[in-house]
Amino acid sequence: MKFGPLRTRDAEGALLAHTIRLDDGALKKGHSLTADDIRRLQAAQIKKVITARLDPDDCHEDRAAERLARAATGGGITLAPAFTGRVNLHAATDGLLIVDTPAVNAVNRVDPAITLATLPAFERVTGGRMVATAKIIPLAVGEPPIARAEGVARAAVRVAPFRARSVGLVATTLPHLKPATLDKTRRITEARLAVSGSKLARELRVAHTVPAVAEALREQAEAGVGMILIFGASAIVDPMDVIPEGIRAAGGEVEHFGMPVDPGNLLLIGRIGNIPVIGAPGCARSPKENGFDWVLDRYMADCPVTRDDIMAMGVGGLLMEIGTRPQPREAPPEGRKRHRKIAGVLLAAGQARRAGGINKLLATIDNEPIVRIAARNALGSGLASLTVVTGHMSTEIEAALDGLPVTFVHNPDYAEGMAGSIRAGISALPSDADAALVLLADMPEVTADAIDRLIAAYAPDAGVPVVAAAHEGKRGNPVLWDKAYFEALARLEGDSGARHLLDDHPDDLALVEIGPGARLDLDTPEALAAAGARPAMRGPARD
Repeated sequence: MKFGPLRTRDAEGALLAHTIRLDDGALKKGHSLTADDIRRLQAAQIKKVITARLDPDDCHEDRAAERLARAATGGGITLAPAFTGRVNLHAATDGLLIVDTPAVNAVNRVDPAITLATLPAFERVTGGRMVATAKIIPLAVGEPPIARAEGVARAAVRVAPFRARSVGLVATTLPHLKPATLDKTRRITEARLAVSGSKLARELRVAHTVPAVAEALREQAEAGVGMILIFGASAIVDPMDVIPEGIRAAGGEVEHFGMPVDPGNLLLIGRIGNIPVIGAPGCARSPKENGFDWVLDRYMADCPVTRDDIMAMGVGGLLMEIGTRPQPREAPPEGRKRHRKIAGVLLAAGQARRAGGINKLLATIDNEPIVRIAARNALGSGLASLTVVTGHMSTEIEAALDGLPVTFVHNPDYAEGMAGSIRAGISALPSDADAALVLLADMPEVTADAIDRLIAAYAPDAGVPVVAAAHEGKRGNPVLWDKAYFEALARLEGDSGARHLLDDHPDDLALVEIGPGARLDLDTPEALAAAGARPAMRGPARD
């Protein structure tokens, strides 16, 4: 490939290296320049362009990406169309992502221009989720390296579909263990099994003794279940403890005990005939992710689970601080919800480019600035504090909020979009905030009552760490975020806000209907007029 600047008049047929924006439309990167394109460029007084001309043994970026993606696909995958040298691989079904790590590494070592990236191996995925991407970095690569990459890719990425099955549950009892705990364990287990479409066929509650465990296991096996889960009233602490001895007494075998995943260390796997048996660690009574989930997912996707597989889980096996992963829902008992401190972040930094040349936040409804209405509603709710992010016309915004108990933080990058304001607001939160409600200052119909309903729905212990306002089932604003998301919010870029975080974690999100105010932002002169807003008196704008 010959890459570099060319005189425009000589560039017909070459591939454009960088997008060029013209008054009558853009010429995109990778576009093969035509005679008409040359005339447009010359009319725009562009005398040179940076291009690439392919040699006979070169493979165009899109074709190369498509070849690599097809070679890497091992099943359960659909391919998106090639675009700018990239082909994304998506899960065709719910299941477990299986990655041949040495093969992926081998692909990436062929040539720096050829790349293959995946989600972590054994990640649980839903149908349609992107699981890998094949990307060719330059506009073309030589035929020899792409052929070598195809050869080593060897179906490196596949999705093993979950297979629904009937599951038997054995729960042992001791005097200290309350029936309510056993009931909760059953509900959480049913939620875990639902991920794969599996059902809890029967539950047996028996004494915490070897004979009772053995008899219950034999009964479950004779009933024809496809898997048996055992929850001991007392944790398994030794390979000769009650649960493993009960498995042996039932005619089964213990294949392995212990795992380098925390929580989940005290997990056991075994077998009675062809029926897998999992001795669950105590942490599996909680909906939070633990080592039990990792092993259960593999069984449900018909992936072998050996001693070596389990003992290779140590890297990445420290799960105690992970707070953003989807969890089965389990509501805490009434009366035991801890009081949480929810801080408010009011975004009031934007330039309001669509509002017809006025600052919409300073427009008034019934002689009160819109930004003040939004702040007053927030302060009338159960929020512990309110931080207002300013940017454009910050002096005027602060004046409009004079006398209100708010904290101001200035976003100097307000022109770059909403993400900068979210970053500024999250960074300025009180250190003891458990969560943050991010509000838009141009939404005066989000009332204090609506905010309190969002706060009431927030339940991180029950698997609801994110709550969004909605109208008629459609997601709107504001959105309440658990502190587990603060780090991700502080890294946002662009003008789409945190939308992609919501899209990436749908299982963490609860919607709360609050009426039309959830989707009514006053972006245009027409919307402002419909809301009865009047433009503020204009004065010198100061940032």
